Amino acid sequence: MGCFRCTGKSSKRSENSHNKNNKADDQAAQDGQRVNSNLHVKGDLDVKKETVSKDDQLQLDVKDLNMKDGKTNGGRAQTFTFDELSAATGNFRSDCFLGEGGFGKVYKGYLERINQVVAIKQLDRNGHQGHREFVVEVSTLSLADHPNLVKLIGFCTEGDQKLLVYEYMPLGSLENHLHDIIPGRKVLDWNTRMKIAAGAAKGLEYLHDKMKPPVIYRDLKCSNILLGEGYHPKLSDFGLAKVGPSGDKTHVSTRVMGTYGYCAPDYAMTGQLTFKSDIYSFGVVLLELITGRKAIDSTKGPKEQNLVAWARPLFRDRKKFSQMVDPLLQGHYPVRGLYQALAIAAMCVQEQPNMRPVISDVVTALNYLASQKYDPRIHPVQSTKRHSSSPEMRRDDDRRWITGNGSESE
Repeated sequence: MGCFRCTGKSSKRSENSHNKNNKADDQAAQDGQRVNSNLHVKGDLDVKKETVSKDDQLQLDVKDLNMKDGKTNGGRAQTFTFDELSAATGNFRSDCFLGEGGFGKVYKGYLERINQVVAIKQLDRNGHQGHREFVVEVSTLSLADHPNLVKLIGFCTEGDQKLLVYEYMPLGSLENHLHDIIPGRKVLDWNTRMKIAAGAAKGLEYLHDKMKPPVIYRDLKCSNILLGEGYHPKLSDFGLAKVGPSGDKTHVSTRVMGTYGYCAPDYAMTGQLTFKSDIYSFGVVLLELITGRKAIDSTKGPKEQNLVAWARPLFRDRKKFSQMVDPLLQGHYPVRGLYQALAIAAMCVQEQPNMRPVISDVVTALNYLASQKYDPRIHPVQSTKRHSSSPEMRRDDDRRWITGNGSESE
């Protein structure tokens, strides 16, 4: 649930950011977002870092959100005391621990005031980037309202403590259901994978096309897709979100942040962030859903460690598509659905950002795929051999399909 520099060589959080405190704090302040008392985003946050401490500034920034203790903001975020959250988690007991990300630990708790089971993220008090991410997270989720975005219930800013309170997602993250699956956990079937992909795309579409102003997520990955009952997906962790370009601007210039393996190469090289940067990340997630492989897997051979680099040569030969499917599916998938899902993923991870589809086209295509239910009792188990059309015909067919209405019949 944290973040790392895209340019790193590991999926571990970069430690270099801790060694440049002043530079990181200055840049973090410039990158922040502020919301005024009417909850309209002003743009980048002008933090008065020279005259106030970080703790004092946090109080000012959160105060600007116009959220008062014990009251809701439009029925959304509430403020809680540290004692309330400590009691809710049994003083942050180890058996309430859910996981840890780049900016802190997450615990399961029960809040008596609202009679609800919640997830509580306690930000690292020694972290140098937590302030900016905290403000952006509250800002973004206070403005957002969509069934595929995790709900922010409230927050706490008390002394040097910074905590966020979310709705509890009982099935955990998508990452836990795809990679290093614990014994006894059900393997995600094809229908569930397409349902998750379509839902995550809808959440991203809301950020890009429905929010005012539009938002670039910047940290889309399997660990940030949380699952509720029935494997209903919701995007979470918006600390790296940025207001997208407007008017004649084509991009937002910012330092490169994100997760190695999910970052678009154009963004990683130039620092120019666009909505198509999120599309690339989504393509990586879709590839993970199809293949069961990790975005970066150091346990594999050199040519297979990077998922996109491994997949690109295989995209060119339809006879090899069956080699890309997660072996845990045991052949239970629709051939046509596989071709179309791989077509979407291939277009999303194009090296040139202008060649990637817009999110609304991705949603249309995945909604169609998710509606085509695969029944393993009726459809045959797939073998490893497939027919293949010419590469030229296949590329044209795939591009027409994703940019059309997604209703091509088999």
